[in-house]
Amino acid sequence: MKLFDLKGRVAVVTGGNGGIGLGMAQGLASCGADVLLAGRNAAKAESALASLATHGGRAAFIATDVTHKQACLDLVAETVRRFGRLDILINNAGTSVRKMPQDYTEEEWHHVLDTNLTSAFLCSQAAYPAMKQAGRGKMINIGSMMSLFGAPYATPYAASKGGIVQMTRALATAWAKDGIQVNAVLPGWIDTDLTRNARRQVDGLHERVEARTPAGRWGVPADMAGVAAFLASEASDFVTGAAIPVDGGFSITT
Repeated sequence: MKLFDLKGRVAVVTGGNGGIGLGMAQGLASCGADVLLAGRNAAKAESALASLATHGGRAAFIATDVTHKQACLDLVAETVRRFGRLDILINNAGTSVRKMPQDYTEEEWHHVLDTNLTSAFLCSQAAYPAMKQAGRGKMINIGSMMSLFGAPYATPYAASKGGIVQMTRALATAWAKDGIQVNAVLPGWIDTDLTRNARRQVDGLHERVEARTPAGRWGVPADMAGVAAFLASEASDFVTGAAIPVDGGFSITT
């Protein structure tokens, strides 16, 4: 369907060499997009790029730390140099430190906020000029169920993911006139390295998630492909400032 055709479009996915980011990148690649993955872990990039290559588009990886403004500017410049344009930005870089609130150090607080929230803002700022010049663009910010709910072991993570939703709304109102749509996706409990650590650290988490989720299972990264394709394509040209749960019904269950 033409509405979801991404041929000729170029996407950057931060934290795209695994987990949710890779699942979304695969969704874009399956619709014809060229994809540049950005992340800190170059060792994971080879298999990620191989998975994208099966869809026939171009794919590349840049090792970078998007918590720094210059790194974000360089990432956009290198994308445009290699691929000639930038149409889609997925801000997916993320981390978590699980402790009770009174036990966090100042450094841990800033590490989580900078990785999850500040990086998304800096990458969006860096991408804006290229998208404005083109007269169109799609930005997709990755929130969380913790954008909606609280958890005793996730204070900085919840703060960062709540901030993602409000930042998304602010950017959407600012840049709509430039033809840029900015939306957020709120993944539920997706089976990734990050959540596997959570299951080891939080007693009973696995069982509680399965019991509460109407779909009766944890999500997998491939479950994120469709929403990425929708929000990156012409199908969502009149959707901006939204925060869309992809959670198997977790957030609507009491």
